[in-house]
Amino acid sequence: MKFKLFAVAAVSAFALAACSPAETVTTEPAVVEEVVAEPVVEEVAPAPTTIVDIAAGNPDFSTLVAAVQAAGLAETLSGPGPFTVFAPTNAAFAALPAGTLDSLLLPENKEQLAKILTYHVVSGKVMAADLPAADAAVATTTVAGLDLSVRVEADGTAKANEATITTADIEASNGVIHVIDTVLLPKE
Repeated sequence: MKFKLFAVAAVSAFALAACSPAETVTTEPAVVEEVVAEPVVEEVAPAPTTIVDIAAGNPDFSTLVAAVQAAGLAETLSGPGPFTVFAPTNAAFAALPAGTLDSLLLPENKEQLAKILTYHVVSGKVMAADLPAADAAVATTTVAGLDLSVRVEADGTAKANEATITTADIEASNGVIHVIDTVLLPKE
């Protein structure tokens, strides 16, 4: 009987063990890292910087820009070109005889102003290294259809007629600018 009692007790213990709550295992939810794509940044190519853009961005050319606009040449000088512009500074315009600039900027003198300004422009891109020596006596035809003496003197000074080129080879998308210290007035 002892054995029966022991067998019943053992079976009861197993039955109780089977009925007892199972050991619960808790796990943390898996951490899922969300992969975020880097934003695609498209590089925007800068707009071409034309001769007019460069002049408009330089305070030393404010008089030239006003004259170009008054003459109706801004669109042309913003075009494909290429052009070489001998660009007088504000100081060069200020050196004109009193009242000359004011008179040229009047609407009734638009044609004369355009002729003076196009006398400062040569078709094509002429870099300083391309300028002939003074003794070559080469004339350059301007957009105005008149000859301009652009040259390098024996002392190395670059000139356009009697104007000195103070800064050369300012490249633009549609040509080149050479800064000059005198307004070029065409001879009739």
